[in-house]
Amino acid sequence: MNENLKQEEQTPKHKDKLVALDSLSLGISMVVAVAIGVGIGLLLKDWTGKTWTLWIGVALGILAAFNNVFKAYKRAQKEFEGMENDPRYAHRAKYGDMSKNDDD
Repeated sequence: MNENLKQEEQTPKHKDKLVALDSLSLGISMVVAVAIGVGIGLLLKDWTGKTWTLWIGVALGILAAFNNVFKAYKRAQKEFEGMENDPRYAHRAKYGDMSKNDDD
């Protein structure tokens, strides 16, 4: 009983809210990455006078946005890997989501 109390004290009070904000920040970071890329492209265009350098910045922004999505995917995958050994989810991980009562 005392161990459960210690473990409960160690977990942050607002952990669920932090996880939700982390997921929300993915969308925001994608928009910001593309906006920064466009800004870099506009600076390159002003410095060089060549229009095609704008597209280099746009491409960098889009690549940065995809990189953010990939990092979030890897983080979520790592978080859910521990669930397959959890007894509550072991059956579903082994046999899938189909149950005997499904009509599909």
